[in-house]
Amino acid sequence: MMTFEQFMEHYKQEIERCMAQAIVATDSEQKLEQSMIYSLEAGGKRIRPLLVLATLVAFGSKPELGYQTAAAMEMIHTYSLIHDDLPAMDNDDYRRGKLTNHKVYGDATAILAGDALLTKAFELIVMDDQLDATVKVELIQLFAKSAGADGMVGGQQADILGENQKLTLEELESIHRRKTGALLTASVLSGAMIAGASKQEQDILREFSHHIGIAFQICDDILDVIGDSEKMGKKTGSDIDLQKSTYPALLSLEGAKKALAEHTEKAEQALASLDIDATYLLGLTELIAVREF
Repeated sequence: MMTFEQFMEHYKQEIERCMAQAIVATDSEQKLEQSMIYSLEAGGKRIRPLLVLATLVAFGSKPELGYQTAAAMEMIHTYSLIHDDLPAMDNDDYRRGKLTNHKVYGDATAILAGDALLTKAFELIVMDDQLDATVKVELIQLFAKSAGADGMVGGQQADILGENQKLTLEELESIHRRKTGALLTASVLSGAMIAGASKQEQDILREFSHHIGIAFQICDDILDVIGDSEKMGKKTGSDIDLQKSTYPALLSLEGAKKALAEHTEKAEQALASLDIDATYLLGLTELIAVREF
């Protein structure tokens, strides 16, 4: 069995190979496709697609069955980052240590590149010849709901409306359950669906995903306060600049760290209640919760 580090390295390469095969720059729309590829190749830990594959492994299924689903998830995530960095949103100049997409290709092409990645994701699922039609429909419904107004996009809208507002902890968690948590949950559940997990098992995985989603956001908020911008590859302090409610602002820095530990523990407890090999899921949970700060 691979170590967690070997799992990460091997399957990151497979995900990136799958994405590279899906988008090849042509003479007709070369600038658009180059813009799409630019952000896909910007790096990152690939946590969401690795969650897809780790869940498949946990249920004893071949990770190869989830390559295109995992690549589709990373494309949806990347589209959201391109749009999130735009001047009308967070107005960021750097992402993962590189100039943001709109700084290289312009606002219009960046918007279109994000749109194209989102739609390409659904094409990848439809064209996957390893999945039967029923599973494809379930995945499309899951991804559409998780990425749309009921999920990530709705959470981003609520986050914008929450600027310059003093939100309660409950309101803050509602925003991030959608903005950050929805795609993490969809990543785990998509692997479970492909593997044929039962409804009861999927319900437990939803609980697990809820806690890693909150943990992910708490860690992000802490890093925005005390993280190293050079190591993170983007500017810190943006939450303060935008006057956003954050976990450190509501709970204090030490309170946020305590909440992070509590959500991590609850995620691990949820996994422990399942009769699966959760080695890689636990490794990803640790990666989410214990980023450097």
